[in-house]
Amino acid sequence: MWYLSEEDLDPSAVLPEFFKRENGDFLQLPDMDCEQQPPFLVLLVTSSPHQTSERSAIRSTWGRDRTVGGKRIKTFFLLGTTSSRDRSLAVARESQQHRDIIQKDFVDVYVNLTLKTMMGMEWVHRYCPQAAFVMKTDSDVFINVYYLTELLLKKNQPSGFFTGFLYKNALPVRKRSHKWFVSKYEYLWGTYPTYCDGTGYVFSSDVASLVYEVSERVRYIKLEDVFVGLCLQELGIRPQRLHNVQTIFPQGLPFSVCRFKKIVASHHTNSQDMRVYWHSLESSLGEECPGY
Repeated sequence: MWYLSEEDLDPSAVLPEFFKRENGDFLQLPDMDCEQQPPFLVLLVTSSPHQTSERSAIRSTWGRDRTVGGKRIKTFFLLGTTSSRDRSLAVARESQQHRDIIQKDFVDVYVNLTLKTMMGMEWVHRYCPQAAFVMKTDSDVFINVYYLTELLLKKNQPSGFFTGFLYKNALPVRKRSHKWFVSKYEYLWGTYPTYCDGTGYVFSSDVASLVYEVSERVRYIKLEDVFVGLCLQELGIRPQRLHNVQTIFPQGLPFSVCRFKKIVASHHTNSQDMRVYWHSLESSLGEECPGY
């Protein structure tokens, strides 16, 4: 990992912490023996300590432990820490109850999203390299695990695989007021490498180890999806399309049962809609949709 020297710093910029392997042990770990029961697909969901209802909705819908086509799917939540003692205790109790939280000791704020994502990569590397595939997604994303599993089985690429909604030759946002502002002090070049939108990207588990290992050589940027793209560029891994039509929708998608049967991810879904959409989708699994 490269660090900014004093002469590199933008005096008006608030720089995040950096990903350090010496950050310490995990505060919370899931109850999962990947060696004895290797999952086909691990879903890593970035979440925050206060997003209790979002995690509950995911656990009762697409994130519930299940087997699809004989393939085991497991969901875990990635969290940082909060200064609220009550909230911290609530997260610890939740972790003890559900055994699906991965947590390290860094402040859970937006600029540390890269730390959170790298924590997920580290967990796969250390504790679950036996998984076939991993998906990183967010707590406001609807995932059709049935269609995703179907497409991964068809793709049948067990190593060096990375896919999602592709951005090619994207320009850094230089407007300070923008959420995705990145100064030239943080990223000098005029375009980003090809990367996949953070709504949801999927990769073979070996890529998690490779990204984790190479991350120390890549300069930190708070945009986690771009940072992962920089790691992939360093590794010589080219993100590819999952299907010949769009299946991941970063801007969200109006719900219809037939449409959602053929998507992988739709962003900006609240907890209530998550439950409604999932119930409708599961209730119609055996039904045909002419024209789709």
